[in-house]
Amino acid sequence: MKAFHSLIAASVLCSLPVAAKSNLEFKDVFDFRYAQGQQLSENGQFLTFSAKPYRGNSEGVVYDLTTNKIIARVPQGTQPYINKAANWVAFTQVPTLLEKETTKKKDKKKLKNHLILIDTQTHKQTIFNEVVDYQISDDGNWLAYRTKEKPKGDKNDKKDDKSESEIKADKKDKFYSLIIVNLRNMSKTTIEHVGKFALSPQEYGVLFNVHAEHGAKNHIGFFDLNTQTQSSLFNEPGVTLSQAVWHPSKPIVAFNMTNYVNDDTRRRDHQITLWHSDTNTLKEINNPIGWFTGKTAKLSWSEQGERLYFQNRPVLEAKAKEFKYKDEASLTDFDTIRAQKGLQVWHNNDAEIKTREAKTWQQANKNRHYQAVYHLNGEQVVQLANEQAPNIRLNTEANFLLASNDKPHLERIMYEGFFNDYAAINVKTGEQTQIIEGSPFRPSLSPTGSHAAFFKDQQVWLKDLSSQSLSPLTKAIREAIFVDDKHDYPSEQPGYGFAGWQLDGSIVYVYSKFDIWAFDVNTQQAKRLTKGRETNTQYRVKYLDKNLLGFAANDTLMLHTHNTENKQSGVATLDLATGKVKTLLKGEARYVLVAKAKNADKLIFTTESYHQFPDFWQTTSTFAKPKKVTDLNPQVKDFAWGGKPELVQYKGYNGEDLQGVLIKPAGYKEGDKVPTVIYFYRYMSQRMYNFPKMELNHRPNFPMFTSNGYALFLPDIRFEIGKPGPSSTQTMINAAQKLIDMGVAHPDKIGLQGHSWAGYQSAFMITQTDMFKAVVSGAPVSNMTSAYSGIRLKSGLARQFQYETGQSRIGKPLTQALNLYIENSPVFFADKVNTPVLLMFGDDDGAVPWQEGIQYYLALRRHNKDAIFLQYEGEPHHLKKFPNQVDFSVRMMEYFDHHLKGKPAAEWIKNGIKHQPE
Repeated sequence: MKAFHSLIAASVLCSLPVAAKSNLEFKDVFDFRYAQGQQLSENGQFLTFSAKPYRGNSEGVVYDLTTNKIIARVPQGTQPYINKAANWVAFTQVPTLLEKETTKKKDKKKLKNHLILIDTQTHKQTIFNEVVDYQISDDGNWLAYRTKEKPKGDKNDKKDDKSESEIKADKKDKFYSLIIVNLRNMSKTTIEHVGKFALSPQEYGVLFNVHAEHGAKNHIGFFDLNTQTQSSLFNEPGVTLSQAVWHPSKPIVAFNMTNYVNDDTRRRDHQITLWHSDTNTLKEINNPIGWFTGKTAKLSWSEQGERLYFQNRPVLEAKAKEFKYKDEASLTDFDTIRAQKGLQVWHNNDAEIKTREAKTWQQANKNRHYQAVYHLNGEQVVQLANEQAPNIRLNTEANFLLASNDKPHLERIMYEGFFNDYAAINVKTGEQTQIIEGSPFRPSLSPTGSHAAFFKDQQVWLKDLSSQSLSPLTKAIREAIFVDDKHDYPSEQPGYGFAGWQLDGSIVYVYSKFDIWAFDVNTQQAKRLTKGRETNTQYRVKYLDKNLLGFAANDTLMLHTHNTENKQSGVATLDLATGKVKTLLKGEARYVLVAKAKNADKLIFTTESYHQFPDFWQTTSTFAKPKKVTDLNPQVKDFAWGGKPELVQYKGYNGEDLQGVLIKPAGYKEGDKVPTVIYFYRYMSQRMYNFPKMELNHRPNFPMFTSNGYALFLPDIRFEIGKPGPSSTQTMINAAQKLIDMGVAHPDKIGLQGHSWAGYQSAFMITQTDMFKAVVSGAPVSNMTSAYSGIRLKSGLARQFQYETGQSRIGKPLTQALNLYIENSPVFFADKVNTPVLLMFGDDDGAVPWQEGIQYYLALRRHNKDAIFLQYEGEPHHLKKFPNQVDFSVRMMEYFDHHLKGKPAAEWIKNGIKHQPE
């Protein structure tokens, strides 16, 4: 392993800036590429992803990990997919960026996607035109896809003439030609007007539905892959499918069937049906009395196919009678007139305020379904979720599931935060067993359903679910910290969480601040499995299998390590049988385990630092011979990137020890006092070894500043409850003074940049100190008295919880602590500001009302302060539109260049921009 550590170190050192390298420019950011949608084949041989530049066209890439070389590139390739046998890799090829940007909005739908299929053995690429969606069989012998491409010889683009007896499909349901391709010889079969379809994993067939001739000749059909013949399962006017999924290994397909004749899409019943293609037998799966399955309900099989998970919902009340103007009499009918009103009644007894009620109804309750399961062997339906336990954390392999319900706490959520009642659900019987009520923290449920563990009152509790008895697990352990000691909110302190359970439910694995502890559920005896406390190293289990239920007694666990003092990370293993911990990777870098092949000893991981892009590496579980796979951004070495990050120690508001990350500018000479930008939020020092995100948005692009003469500082801040403004201000003064004392930051050239919560902090700080030369404040709350009684429009929640128990940390209602709300609000001290400030808001901000920025700007303006307000039209809390992201990034740099470097002010800084009507 020493050789590999040396290799990593060398790759970092080689990336450090040297003379004659270019300063980073904004256009250079456009070229940086990131891997999206990466997939590792189940046999561990192939790695694929889409390389997406910040501005430009994606490229689909396929690596053969045996040779460690690229075997295919696909221009504009996105959404990579590898079938189970790994003989095909597929990409959706999208239009070029130029095509997208030059196509009028009304014509966007005419842009075409194609399917690119790559043979992993021959590397041959095959294109299928105008593909809407597709499926590939597990064995790779068959492809089924729908296409917008018209059949050859079909010159009639017009829709069929309307018929009085027409049975209309739902507006969003689209029908295209279905092409079934034998990938062994590329022979094709075409079926017209197909909606949903499902290709079997093995060589059985394709189930599909056809909407034809005004809906009168609709049918659900089957194409037999072996005989190349079609047959019809259901011929019925209006019949259709909403979903279909094949059994993972048997010739059984489950589907939801309904009929368009009922045009009430919310109340239309969908019959869950199983069809055995080999015996041509059908079986209907009936919902419990009073329940039905709607259009959005999902179907999924367990991994081995012994269970079919489906969704249903209680029968809805009939639609209320509609009153519409239809004749002369209706124009003066009192009920009809009042029915046209626009009204929402806000009542004190409502569990939720109307904005939240509307959001939750639209997003969750309008089409809410509840989880149920059909046991294939026992032919038994079990209702798992209901209105008392509506939310299920579904693991299709588990015998017991965790359910939650926030409904009893909806009113409390408005001002205290989020709470749930939790219960264990027996998958075989549907029996619910209560775990805990009104908890802000999610419990952990044993695989056997016999016990649950949860955090409450600053300790971990074990609950025997059969006897409902409680045992405090961590109370007697004095040498470890189980409560989050960084928690600085006016709410209950959380724990560090759970690592998991032993499969037989006999041991629960619990995290302390640094270590992993094993607690015997019978004796409650504890055993510390790692020795992180002694070195300030946190050990955490890395889950590489999303369906993992628990650990066997002889399992070896993959661990991620993080040193809280020097911020270095690593990878280690923990042998549960021997208790041995073995370090595999460790050093001045950040390591991330990305994926493990399902059926092979192959791991993909990344290693990164400020100068080293997180490229993919391949290795085995021993990490014996790791190999670098990708080199996505070799241009990093061409730029004067900045100095090696350093940890800086300073004191917080109450004298606590804090850290920050200092990155000196490229070419920095000891003793130079340089312009410094401080970017902050809360805890930032954990970013010590992160490669900076190469994009332009609401935050500074770090290398853009360090490459162009600025030092950058990322400080930690710990807040005092009731004094978020004063505590962050004093901490920032201490941090900045430390940089001055070090001789790095020029005392008259220090700027602040923060967004949202940090936007608030920066807006407040300049009312208390003149230490900073310029501030760029994004989306700040300026008046806590008005913000407290406002609404987070994106979620519909009242903002009260944010101040009483959340991020704003006042800790009391407005009426009980009016002085604190005023004392922490920058708008009330606008006359004290002597620092130039650039405010930025999107006027469609759903988190912070953009009027908060207007309040502060107007208050500053009233006192003739140096303030500029940037209003980005139609933008949410974080800028999303590319032109706005670039524009703000350029203006931010221009603002700091003027105030911190003394460059001439840009015209907009001097004189603004006059309104330009269309």
